[in-house]
Amino acid sequence: MKKETVTITTEYIKLDALLKFSGLCDTGGFAKELVQQGSVKVNGEVCTMRGKKLRPGDKVQVDQYEVEIV
Repeated sequence: MKKETVTITTEYIKLDALLKFSGLCDTGGFAKELVQQGSVKVNGEVCTMRGKKLRPGDKVQVDQYEVEIV
């Protein structure tokens, strides 16, 4: 599994924005599709809310990629 960290300077970042910002998705439409299909896990659980607020310490997984927010 490939792991990376993403640093945010705000209180939170929404799931679809994180997917684009981290480079896991090229477009917002693709991010929306991935989330709706149940392909995205947040802290080990499938998440279908693309507007979910993620905070430092949360981990997002798509396929073999994992992104931790710091």
